[in-house]
Amino acid sequence: MWEHFNIEPLDKKAQNFGYFNRIVRNMPGPRITLDQWKTLITVVESGGYALAAEQLHKSQSTLSYAIQQIQKLTGVEVFNIEGRKAVLTGAGRALYQRGKHLIEEAERIEQMAAELAQGWESEVKLAVEVTFPTWLLLECFTAFAEEHPQTRVELYESVLGGTSEALLQRRVDLAIGPSIPPGFLGEALMQVHFIPAASPRHPLHQLGRSLTLADLRGYCHLVVRESGARDTREMSFNAEQRWTLSTKATSIRAARMGLGFAWYPAENIREELDTGQLKPLPLRDGGDRYGTLYLMFADPDSARPGAKRLANIIRQAIRNKCPDEAAANTH
Repeated sequence: MWEHFNIEPLDKKAQNFGYFNRIVRNMPGPRITLDQWKTLITVVESGGYALAAEQLHKSQSTLSYAIQQIQKLTGVEVFNIEGRKAVLTGAGRALYQRGKHLIEEAERIEQMAAELAQGWESEVKLAVEVTFPTWLLLECFTAFAEEHPQTRVELYESVLGGTSEALLQRRVDLAIGPSIPPGFLGEALMQVHFIPAASPRHPLHQLGRSLTLADLRGYCHLVVRESGARDTREMSFNAEQRWTLSTKATSIRAARMGLGFAWYPAENIREELDTGQLKPLPLRDGGDRYGTLYLMFADPDSARPGAKRLANIIRQAIRNKCPDEAAANTH
């Protein structure tokens, strides 16, 4: 570790709190206060001292003194006087931009501290079944990040038993999966509509008629590998050839290339269907299938604010963006 930072290791006598305390006391600290940086930012963004004084509820002379201190301590002229107007210099603009970042970071730190004081966790971990629409999940993460940018999100993209396993092993705070493991409570979150699909170039589409399951058995069936330690999948369809892939993205790409077919959640291939890259197979019987995804907390009684808020954002997003698939419409 010492070699990485190019720092000589301290001898045992020096390795004590008093030694480090003296180092900290002697380290140079920032000489310009956050209040002075905020003054500069407000003066620039309001267009002058008069409006800035109104916004900050201070006198113009107080603001002028703060700007003078910044110039004195940095040795940089912040403004040039052009006629009766003060204009930012090139160096002044650089200070303004860095100062703005500094104030924003200070505000984020204070927000994070306030959330931690209220019991808000620094990280939310969740397992989500791959049949959940990716685009919708990312929109939920975006909304959550806008509200709580200091809270990290760790996602486990799971398949079938992998979701239950993540809950049972307490690796996540909440999960969205197709079944509720013993000992847990879950709420029906949304209905998933599965449709069999393949590339328009696939031989099955060239038959020009309604298909049966027997027609499908002679072609490659694309499935996504279960993410749990053991395979709990019960195959309702056995094809002569099967490719087991690690991600749904790879499966969709393979189908687009005409390499096989699969039952996909309609929401997960919405773009491919709209652009004609994939086309539903005209199965006569057993084509459309339905499943329910459940929302589950690892421990509902002690769920923390971040996990609860993210769960609420997901619920609301489903009601707003996928009303036909919301749990109230499941059957």
